[in-house]
Amino acid sequence: MKVGLQPVLNDSHVDANQPSSQRQLSIAISAIADSQDQRLPLNLCLILDRSGSMYGNPLKTVKKAAVSLVEKLNNRDRISVVAFDHRPKVVVSNQTVDKLSKVKRAIEQLEADGGTAIDEGLKVGIEEIAKGKKDTTSQIFLLTDGENEHGDNDRCLKLAQIASESNVTLSTLGFGEHWNQDVLEQLADTASGTLSYIEQPEQALDEFGRLFKRMESVGLTNAYLIVELMPNTRLAELKPIAQVAPDTIELPVQPEDGRFMVRLGDLMTEERVILANFYIGKLSPGTQQIASIQVRYDDPALGREGVLSEKMPIYAEVQPVYQPAPNEEVQKSILALAKYRQTQIAESKLQQGDRAGAATMLQTAAKTAIQLGDQGAATVLQKSATQLQSGQDLSEADRKKTRIVSKTILQE
Repeated sequence: MKVGLQPVLNDSHVDANQPSSQRQLSIAISAIADSQDQRLPLNLCLILDRSGSMYGNPLKTVKKAAVSLVEKLNNRDRISVVAFDHRPKVVVSNQTVDKLSKVKRAIEQLEADGGTAIDEGLKVGIEEIAKGKKDTTSQIFLLTDGENEHGDNDRCLKLAQIASESNVTLSTLGFGEHWNQDVLEQLADTASGTLSYIEQPEQALDEFGRLFKRMESVGLTNAYLIVELMPNTRLAELKPIAQVAPDTIELPVQPEDGRFMVRLGDLMTEERVILANFYIGKLSPGTQQIASIQVRYDDPALGREGVLSEKMPIYAEVQPVYQPAPNEEVQKSILALAKYRQTQIAESKLQQGDRAGAATMLQTAAKTAIQLGDQGAATVLQKSATQLQSGQDLSEADRKKTRIVSKTILQE
């Protein structure tokens, strides 16, 4: 496996007469497999809510989806299953998948009861997945249908940070209408995972399958993007780097030895697109290097850690007579990030009681989605804006769908 790295500026031309020029750098990053490469062994932990509110069809369909997922594993993979209500229980301890019928039977015997303490389930899940991390890609899928009424949300976030630092990816699945979207999104974002919305029980199978397909495509792990800026270049001060595909996530930036480090987590054969926002100071005419990028990663297939990709320089053409050279693909990335941030502003205004302001921002986000070609998001965002304008409240389902379409393209 090797790293695929494709950087593109939104405009590679810079005006030599301007004291400062803003540019966005789009970076497509992926794991590129050689023909002889096999997929990495998987180390999967399912953390499943079995509280009383999951009684009946919800838990029945989740168990069916979990069993279907386990059936996709092979004997090189590892599985663990933790169930939680207000207490955690190890249903399947971390083990290789050589006793499939026993694992399936343990899942099928789950029954709904009790309250909800997500942090308790997450803590035990992290302990279980740690037992099988060597030379694998390790991911947790956490599913819940409720608020964390018996748990501690701050503790959940600390545990997600521990998972991230331990090179474990955490994806969260909100089931039904009554889960806390802020908490589940923060958990997934912190540990480089994905937030999924299961509106109807029958969607559980598809959502588990979608996450599993991504997990199967992981080729490299524990990846960091390293950005090094030339003296006349600086990052924007506020939220300078974000992921815009396949999901939109604000990425924290850590200075280190004069460079900037951005945690990426797992690298898949599917491209991830990162967008960096920075300013270029006044430069002499000609081709000028403004930055360089590199990726540090682990290669579990070869048992190698801290591998560095080739450093790639980024150049701009500084012109005494400026002629714009816009890039349409980077503009799509800029629009994807704008859609997400406009929706966030709308949510903030709604929380402050400013319904008119929230509706206006949702309309703006809908227009951005149309520019992006994301008709599904535009429909959802405009519907929410219209409801607010007519004096109606947004239902829990509407709020959650609005959040999901702000981050990615809605799965139909």
